[in-house]
Amino acid sequence: MGASPTRVQKMLKINNTLSRKKEDFIPQNPPVITMYTCGVTVYDDCHIGHARSLYIFDVMRRYLKYKGYNVKFVRNITDIDDKIINRANELKINWQELVKKYIDRYYEDLNSLGIEKADFEPRATENIPDMIKYIQALIEKDFAYVAAGDVYFNVRKFSEYGKLSGQKIEEMEAGVRIAPIERKRDHLDFALWKASKEGEPFWQSPWGNGRPGWHIECSVMSQKFLKTDTLDIHAGGRDLVFPHHENELAQAEACTGKAFAKYWIHHGLLTINGQKMAKSLGNFITIKNFIDKYQDADLLKLFFLSAHYSHPIDYTVEKIEESGKQKAAFNVFLNNEISLPPLTPSAKKVLFSDIEKEKIDKICLKFDEAMDDDFNTPMALASLFMLIDMGSKLLSLDNEEAFKYIQKKVEIYFDILGLKVPPKRKLSKEELDLMRERQIKKKEKDFKRADEIRELLKQKHDRIIFDTISSATGSTISVKPLKAKGKNEKKS
Repeated sequence: MGASPTRVQKMLKINNTLSRKKEDFIPQNPPVITMYTCGVTVYDDCHIGHARSLYIFDVMRRYLKYKGYNVKFVRNITDIDDKIINRANELKINWQELVKKYIDRYYEDLNSLGIEKADFEPRATENIPDMIKYIQALIEKDFAYVAAGDVYFNVRKFSEYGKLSGQKIEEMEAGVRIAPIERKRDHLDFALWKASKEGEPFWQSPWGNGRPGWHIECSVMSQKFLKTDTLDIHAGGRDLVFPHHENELAQAEACTGKAFAKYWIHHGLLTINGQKMAKSLGNFITIKNFIDKYQDADLLKLFFLSAHYSHPIDYTVEKIEESGKQKAAFNVFLNNEISLPPLTPSAKKVLFSDIEKEKIDKICLKFDEAMDDDFNTPMALASLFMLIDMGSKLLSLDNEEAFKYIQKKVEIYFDILGLKVPPKRKLSKEELDLMRERQIKKKEKDFKRADEIRELLKQKHDRIIFDTISSATGSTISVKPLKAKGKNEKKS
């Protein structure tokens, strides 16, 4: 969706990992923005931690487009790695068969989450000639050296090593857990090219048969597909700051002599009931597990939106249940095509005043302000609840036009947040007549009859519009149990 020029002029602020400050976001060549995120390593199904990364960066991309930017977005696929080789060996299958299976599953997950593909999703194995050229350039600049068929980056040669993670060489040395490799000059040096072992996949290179290291692929593919030495945004999980992103930065800047990325964005990590997710703990939740159980990716998305992207987030069933209540409130508000008859035959239609529009637009501005403040989704979400609360109250005053204006605004914000707008449902004449009678009885203080009508309406349509007023503002609301797989399994 396009935006007016004035929206582009509003200053977005981003918390930059590199500077450790919240900075004004000033792209190099507006309205174009170059954005790269680290993608998945395809040796297993994606879990809900991957889902947070995929989703939150999709929201950022959508919001930048809403502000009028032309976002060039690249997200890689690591399809050769120690984990892939080891998993294929465990399963006694060809590594390429394993990779194909999990790339297909990855795209199924993207589809089930309603997340768009990046403009380019390059695979490491399809770009190895470019990686070889890049490594050769680093060798020629004396930032890398060959050792028995391996090629290593000389960390101490790059004087700014550690600037992204904020670590000093001495601190890194103390934290090294692996035994030094004799052919390395320094145990902090990292592999740009790995000589192949017997039975491993390999590609030919000037240094012998082998395969690229993990870090080099991102530097090469980001610059290649975004056609720039300096990215506007490089993003990923906080667990990638060191060593992965630190190494990417070092080799890229050593090669080009230019800043690798202006803004580094990192999201916090996800835990399950306060514990790290692990198959050994029995708390490993794949994206497919979640969708099969709850049947609605928006519940997971609303859970992610409830915390700032940079903060850690703890997954619990109770929080997903709360997301279900929130989604129900939004659905009630959005999925009804309202066209109320007048309270009396002689009653005039309530006009949508400039004052009411101004009040609504002020709340809408809160959404933009929240997102402009380092993509503050909890505050943005709060503004949506304010909108549906106001919309429900305006509808109770017969201001149908104002209600529909708010509905349209919420739909725009749903698109930015990648949430599904439910199909409109026209209320029957009988339902509309009952709603109108209920309004009359409430004004006459005939609450017994009003409650009777409420029950009748709930039987006809259990998520009717007049029930949203309290739920939108956080009160307890009644929703159907979410569909779950398994015998006699019930989840709210």
